[in-house]
Amino acid sequence: MSPLVTPNELVDAACPKIGALGSAFYFIPETIGPGKERGVDGMRLYVLGRGGVLGDTSAAVVRSAFGYFNPSLIEKLWDTGRERLAVAEAADMYWEACAAFGRAKFADLDGLDSFVAALEKVNDAADLAGLALYAGIKQMPLVDDAPGRAMQLIAMLREFRGSAHLVAIRAVGLDDTHAHFIKRPDMVKGFGWAEEDAAAVTDEDKRLLAEAEKVTDVIVTPAFAVLDDAEAQALLDGLTAAEAAVS
Repeated sequence: MSPLVTPNELVDAACPKIGALGSAFYFIPETIGPGKERGVDGMRLYVLGRGGVLGDTSAAVVRSAFGYFNPSLIEKLWDTGRERLAVAEAADMYWEACAAFGRAKFADLDGLDSFVAALEKVNDAADLAGLALYAGIKQMPLVDDAPGRAMQLIAMLREFRGSAHLVAIRAVGLDDTHAHFIKRPDMVKGFGWAEEDAAAVTDEDKRLLAEAEKVTDVIVTPAFAVLDDAEAQALLDGLTAAEAAVS
């Protein structure tokens, strides 16, 4: 990789795009519609579909892998959701919705095959150790068509960094709920917390969160470092084009 695109620079440029794109299919009508037909609303399908890659486990395990959410909210959504829709079926439904989103948005992207190859190379190089939700989604089968496969790989790599970030937050001594309040002060209620649960943010909290971002990069950078110059450019160009297609 050339000095102009170091592994650290690639991570800095690629991961925010992956983070935004990887969740773009979560709550669109095309995703939540099949769930509603089975009596499962959008939030329950989100918890079942995203968490279902962990298997038919307890709500506590799902919340541990998700982080950030109030445990009581995850317990309510997970337990009532799986009474209506089998966990494995929900996971498959969500994963197919992910691919369908890619087919709808990415079919006309230039350089799609090279983009998919770069995503897949990073995914293949990523270490699963300690990253429960990423380990779960990584076992899901990828579709054969390039647009759907691209979106599924983006979603996988989103969980890669998200899982790594949860580990990093704990490693620097910051609890995940406090980190959530720092990063998303406008989404306290959306994650099941009451307004009074949101703690005051100190400069030390901000410093710890910044340190956690650095630790996250330490965890994920080796996977991105396997790309050569052309592959790194294909990844960045593909992500830029994908952003434009989604927006």
